[in-house]
Amino acid sequence: MDEQKLNEFLGQMLQDLGGAFSIPLVRIGDALGLYKTLHKDGPLTAAELAQATGLAERYLREWLSAQAASNYVAYDAASGRFSLSPEQAAVLADEDSPVYMVAAFECAAANVSNQPALEAAFKSGDGVAWGNQPGCLFCAVAKFFRPSYRHNLVQEWLPALDGVVEKLTSGARVADIGCGHGHSTVIMAEAFPNSDFTGYDFHDGSIAEARDHAKAHGLTNAAFEVGLAKEYPGEFDLVCFFDCLHDMGDPHGAMAHVRDSLAPGGTCMIIEPMAADALEDNLNSVGRLYYSASTMVCVPTSLAQETGTALGAQAGEARLREVAEAGGFGHFRRATETPFNIILEARI
Repeated sequence: MDEQKLNEFLGQMLQDLGGAFSIPLVRIGDALGLYKTLHKDGPLTAAELAQATGLAERYLREWLSAQAASNYVAYDAASGRFSLSPEQAAVLADEDSPVYMVAAFECAAANVSNQPALEAAFKSGDGVAWGNQPGCLFCAVAKFFRPSYRHNLVQEWLPALDGVVEKLTSGARVADIGCGHGHSTVIMAEAFPNSDFTGYDFHDGSIAEARDHAKAHGLTNAAFEVGLAKEYPGEFDLVCFFDCLHDMGDPHGAMAHVRDSLAPGGTCMIIEPMAADALEDNLNSVGRLYYSASTMVCVPTSLAQETGTALGAQAGEARLREVAEAGGFGHFRRATETPFNIILEARI
């Protein structure tokens, strides 16, 4: 045994355990408004934070100490005060920031709750249906993806597609397949009022949330329906999949239906998690996150559906190209990318 390698590995494990133990603490900080208060009113001592929030000072003192040890908040020893740097605030306090990450901790908590079901699935090989995942997962996933969609979808992703923005500006019909709580649909509907958007999802509860979301934004050009990717009705100029094609039981059948539903000259936009085609090229921080989520959510969700292809969150562009070509698409390219997503364009 190499003692240096052992110590390095133990150091990594200590970092990982610190992150794991931080899951409930970050969620408490979000739920009780502690990050936002520190961002707005800080620097604050534990007693001052208690006065500002009406919470128990002793608990806050321990929470703040843990947060400082994690480098999630800043601590000034001379004054005994805690604060958020601009960078920490962008990640933990500002829900409109493109790098807001609190929802990832909520997803992690849902995955822990789902452990018993996954252990049984490992033994049986069966899937775990999306509707049988812990209830908080749906909200957490929607909250996790929202910042990226808010800061990239209209500004970067749609303009990277050939001629799509022009169609949306003048008036087009758009289907958002697997829309979840409808954040992507609402963002597009707000940006392009002359176009009509319909979000489809097979989960009734998510469609109910999406309808409430659109109503809260006062949108008349966004509708939501319960429907399967292989069965939604109508003809569309643009069909979108946001981080969901790999979750589907039959992605080949879904793409074949998209082909049949596209109007002449129509486009399919596929947003997928960032991934290289080879496992060894995904052995990094992003791949680690996505493979873990895929084990707990994406693969079991697909296996619970018809066909159960189980592409996984790290399918990669080459595998997704095969799916699109099998569905009848002759044109397929990577339109653009972010550190967390690949944006793919498919046309007939």
